[in-house]
Formats: sequence, C-alpha cells, structure tokens
Amino acid sequence: MAPESWLFETSDPSVSFWALYDPEGMRRDDSDVLEAQELVMESPLVKAILAGQQPGGWWVDERDMYLPKYTATTHSLLILAELGTKKTHSIRLGIEHIFRFQRDSGHFLIDLPITEKGKASIVKDGCCIDSNILYYLIYFGYLKDFRTQHLLDFIIGYHDGENAGWRCRSYPIDPAAVFPKNCYMGAVKTLRSLSIIPSQERGKEVNAIIDLEVENILKNGIYRYLRYPNSTRKDKAGWKRFGFPLFYQSDALEVLDTLTLLGVRDDRMQPAIDLVLEARQPDGRWLLENTYNGKMWADIEEKRKPSKWITLRALRILRRLEL
Repeated sequence: MAPESWLFETSDPSVSFWALYDPEGMRRDDSDVLEAQELVMESPLVKAILAGQQPGGWWVDERDMYLPKYTATTHSLLILAELGTKKTHSIRLGIEHIFRFQRDSGHFLIDLPITEKGKASIVKDGCCIDSNILYYLIYFGYLKDFRTQHLLDFIIGYHDGENAGWRCRSYPIDPAAVFPKNCYMGAVKTLRSLSIIPSQERGKEVNAIIDLEVENILKNGIYRYLRYPNSTRKDKAGWKRFGFPLFYQSDALEVLDTLTLLGVRDDRMQPAIDLVLEARQPDGRWLLENTYNGKMWADIEEKRKPSKWITLRALRILRRLEL
C-alpha cells in the first residue's frame, strides 16, 4: 500500500484528519474535514485523554498545570490539539482552567497563584511553556481572545531582538557547549506557534520575530547548535531521531515542518532534508524513533515501527518542497 493511502486508514483517525486537512489547503469547516474530525473524537486515544479530565476542567492536579509531565493539564490540551480534536465543552473547561495560571503580565505560572501578589509577579524564563500554550490556544480558536493577545504581547516584549530567542533559566547548562545565547529549543517551539497564526493576522512585530528566528535556525543548521571545545559545530543527536508527540522537545522533522509551512526555502535546510530522505524505509514509510509511551494517558504507535505520524509529517515536508 502506498504511504499516502496508508495514512487514510481508519485505524488512526487523527492522522487521517491531518492528512486531509492542511493549513495551506482545505478549510477547517469543509464538510470532509468536519466528518474526519468527528471520527477523531471517537478514537480510543482521544477518549482516554478526555476520560482523565476532572469535572472542573483540569487533569491530575488542580493547582499544578504542568506536573506530572505528559498527563497534567497543559500537556493534555497540547496533545489534544495535535490530535485534531474539536473545541468541545470539555476543551473549553480545560482552557478556562489554564487561564487561571496566567500572570497579570501575560506569562503563565506552573503553579496556581494563591495571592494577587503572586499573580502580579513577572518571571521571564518559560518560553517553551508559554509557546505550547499559545499553540493550543490558537488551534482551539482563542487567538482573538484578549487573554491570548496578552500572552502574545508578553512573548513579543520578551523577545531578544539582538541575539534571537528568549531567555530560559534552564538554558544553557553549559554556555560554552552551545552557540545560541538564548533557549534554542524554546525558540523553535515559539516559532512553531507563531507559524500557525494566519499570515494576515501576524502584524509587523510577529513577522519580524519570525524572520529573525528563521535566520537563527538556519544559521545553526537546524540541529547543529551544540559546540565542541574547539568551537566547531556538533549535532544535537536526539533531533536526528524523529518522534511524536514531542511536547517541549523538538527534532529536525518538526523544525522542517514549521519552516516549510512558513514557505522557507534555503540551501541551509539541505542537511536536515537529507536526514528525512535517508530515514525513509524501502516501503516509503518512516519509523518512530522517539516516544513518550508509558508516560502519557495512552500510548501512540510503537517505537522503531512504521509510524503514520512521522510519515505524515515527512511527506508533508517533501510535498511542500516539491521533492
């Protein structure tokens, strides 16, 4: 069976949905897309995640939206967006709960603020968390919500327009071991979220950030942002092994997906493109090399087995590049 046809098998409605719906192509309200999305809602995976939601809208812990990783509220909403779920009453409850963690500055806390003083504090060190929240808020139709705009304003104001990226307390552990000054992986996640804002709604500041972050990614060879002691570039090995979902992590495939969605065509993408081409199996499919199975509400595919998710993303990239 051709890889393209394999993606439309009913065993994974989420893959079928995304194979049918592409932000560059069909509208989300197209009848075929809506029909495919109904099947997504009936999938065992989506049902398993939604079954873990509490009546108040949260998952696992009302007061912590981030821990435990991969099952807490923000992770659950992120994967539901990536699976192509509809904005149901359950989703609305979850998002309203997430907004309880937003600081007055627009940034998001991990812990629910207890006092007004806590809510008013400003911490500029969590761009991957903010960016993943921005991603699912946009996906679920909250872009024009004033609270999302407040988050977007914070992200814009927090951006390092000189060095690119956003500061993070966890990056870098060793400044001498990386080239970028600011959190590289968090910047990738932010660019991914900004890329799904409709082009006519981005504005000059967002477009300027996109341009700078794209150039920074290309300058660092997508996955070659580490530094050897002699100052030569070193591959980020994990980014050469493709996975789904990725949560706060990333890989070369996800970065190429973002770049090609933005219409970027640059010779500096070629080594990463070669990684994708080299990973294609004789049957035209790609394998799942990284997984969070055993840590999420339900497993997604099997490690080192043919993956519809990786194949979907790889074929989408190659189609955009006309390869």
